[in-house]
Amino acid sequence: MDGKTFKEIPLDFTLIEENEMRCRAKSFNELLQKRRTVRDFSDKSVPRDIIDQCLLAANSAPSGANRQPWHFAVINNLEKKKQIREGAEEEEREFYQSRAPQDWLDALTPLGTDANKPFLERAPYLIAIFGQKFELNSEGNKTKNYYVAESVGIATGLLVAALHNAGLATLTHTPAPMKFLNKILDRPDTEKPLMVLVVGYPENDAKVPAISRKSLKQFTSFHED
Repeated sequence: MDGKTFKEIPLDFTLIEENEMRCRAKSFNELLQKRRTVRDFSDKSVPRDIIDQCLLAANSAPSGANRQPWHFAVINNLEKKKQIREGAEEEEREFYQSRAPQDWLDALTPLGTDANKPFLERAPYLIAIFGQKFELNSEGNKTKNYYVAESVGIATGLLVAALHNAGLATLTHTPAPMKFLNKILDRPDTEKPLMVLVVGYPENDAKVPAISRKSLKQFTSFHED
C-alpha cells in the first residue's frame, strides 16, 4: 500500500506533433487577440445550449483541493436583469461620486466608463459569478474551501475564452460589494459575489476603445539554460 486513499484512473492525454502544437498555439492566440470587452450589446437571443457548453468548459478549471468553489448564476429573466442593473448602478454612482480614488478615475477616463450600465438589461445573458467560501453538507455543517479567489479567477478566465471561442462577446462588470446579488439571486451568505459577466452579441455598429496590449517582452521573464 502506498498510503493513497483516492481512486486513480488512466490519464486521457493525446501527444501532438510539434508542428501541429505550434499551429494550435498560434491559432488560439490569434483567436483570443480578437477578444475585446464590449459595452454595446444587441438584444439578439443566444441559444441556451451554447451557454451550457461554455459553463461546462469553465468547470474544468483546476481548484484548491478540487473543491470547485464557484457558482455561476445564469440570468436572462428581464425582471431580474432590471433589478441587477438598478443595484449595480446605485453602487456605481456611489463609487464614482465618493469612493473612487482620483488615480482610478483618471485610469478609467480613456475607456469612457461611467455609472450607467444599460448593457445589464439589453444583453441576453448575465452570469453572476460567486466564490464559495464554505460548503454546507446535508447536516448544515460548514467545510472550508481553499484558494477560492484563485480558483474562481481561473474558471472565469476559461469561461471568457470559451464564450469568445463560441462567437459571443463579453464584459466583466465588478461593482463592489455587490451583496445585492445574493438577495436577487437567492444565494447564501457563504457565497461572495465576485463579478457579473455580460454575454451576447455586439451591436452591428459597436465601437471599442483604441487600446494596445503589452508585448511578450513587457509582461514576461524567462529563466532558461
